[in-house]
Amino acid sequence: MSSPSSNGSPFSKARRIIPSKGARSAGCDNRGLKTASVLIAIFAAAGPAVHPLPAQSILRALREPGYLTPEQTREVEQVVPPAPATGDPRYQADMSIFQETRSLKGSARWKLAQSDNDLSIAGRLHALRCALGMDLTPGNAPKLAHLLARADSDAGAASSAIKVLYRHKRPFQVDGGEVCLSPVGKAELEHSPDYPSGHATLGWDTGSILAELLPDRADEILARARAFGQSRVVCGVHDLSAVQAGWMIASAVFAMQQASPVFRADLEAAKRELETLRAASKTKPQGCEAEAETLAKSPY
Repeated sequence: MSSPSSNGSPFSKARRIIPSKGARSAGCDNRGLKTASVLIAIFAAAGPAVHPLPAQSILRALREPGYLTPEQTREVEQVVPPAPATGDPRYQADMSIFQETRSLKGSARWKLAQSDNDLSIAGRLHALRCALGMDLTPGNAPKLAHLLARADSDAGAASSAIKVLYRHKRPFQVDGGEVCLSPVGKAELEHSPDYPSGHATLGWDTGSILAELLPDRADEILARARAFGQSRVVCGVHDLSAVQAGWMIASAVFAMQQASPVFRADLEAAKRELETLRAASKTKPQGCEAEAETLAKSPY
């Protein structure tokens, strides 16, 4: 299987490598142990320069078993181009957009990016509430939450492995511009690579699943899922190239999940659940007009 590392070390070609300061541990529960072991092996094979991702990372997704095998998630590496190299056109575009979007600090779009920082299933469902036309939570939609948790494991494993492959620095680590996170939140990202964006990966996979479940609202759902990824650029914690790579990963993972009978069964169970919830829904989500106005203009 070909990969970005097939013609030499990817670390010599990717720009802005995260420096070494030793390794930290990352845990998961027993259901995610097998997949976590794969990632730990990747960290170990890459040497002491590689950091596991911080506590807020997508390793949280490994609490549920995925629908794909480790071999399948590794194949996603073939879909994603290498991280930008210093000085190439993608690098220049990334840095130009990062610098341009620092002017959004304090704006409504900046505040939405802060809200979109919540990567939990509840957080993503809240972000998509207006596109869905109803308020969903893991509590009122447990079958959907189960489906998303298992899907997250696949998307998270694929994204995490590619992060470790390139160890690409985040834009604020290169240019020093402000981000939409607290100092604590920013510090958590210092040793978490930029490329690809885990938020964009999980956000797009969630959007793809929900668009499949509610095809009459697919346009609205996917538009908001795109904006969820763009929020990482607005926030200043990811380059645009990293967000685009996350969308590619999610699209590949979602396509591969279609072949899983278990995925299809869980999808059907979630579809029936949403049909019941839609029929019973009597109130519209709040704040949708303001959100639509905020998202009407592209942030870059």
